[in-house]
Amino acid sequence: MADDALHTLLSSLRCLPGVGERSAQRMALHLLERDRQGGVALAAALKRAMEVMRSCQRCRNFTEHDICGICADTQRSDAVLCVVETPSDVLAIEAATVFTGRYFVLMGRLSPLDGIGPEALGLTLLEQRLETGQVEEMIVATNTTVEGEATAHYLADMAARYGVRVSRLAQGVPLGGELEHTDRSTLAHAFASRRLV
Repeated sequence: MADDALHTLLSSLRCLPGVGERSAQRMALHLLERDRQGGVALAAALKRAMEVMRSCQRCRNFTEHDICGICADTQRSDAVLCVVETPSDVLAIEAATVFTGRYFVLMGRLSPLDGIGPEALGLTLLEQRLETGQVEEMIVATNTTVEGEATAHYLADMAARYGVRVSRLAQGVPLGGELEHTDRSTLAHAFASRRLV
């Protein structure tokens, strides 16, 4: 029945983050009423991505191949390794910076209460990279949540065992932000992380 197909489509769209019942309905009806060709293309792209995308054997980022394009790029430096929580962090850094080093994607952060330990984050693979002696600096780009900070400390300890210099992304007042509109913890962190100019 057509109603079953519509119900299945609505339920399937709700698996996306931030998509509730009304958003799913709006998307489904838009595709059915105005862009069936786009819907078919979307379905094909989703099907293909679900079938071919996997984790890079070197950095754990998403790729169609055994080794992703960033890891395969001979122009990038092995001396600087940026450790991030998710593939979306890689996309953000690539879009906003001219970083020419390598990445390692944790696919999460340490969270003992949720059963996420070092093995779930692929830290054995990361340690193997540090053991090679090629990495001179590890940039820890985890989020500033409690779990992200705990992960950052764990990573810093790991890097120290191999004599790798560790840096952390600066955090604080956003560009164009006003101090009076900045929350207390962000302002405190920015003040504590101040640097000479």
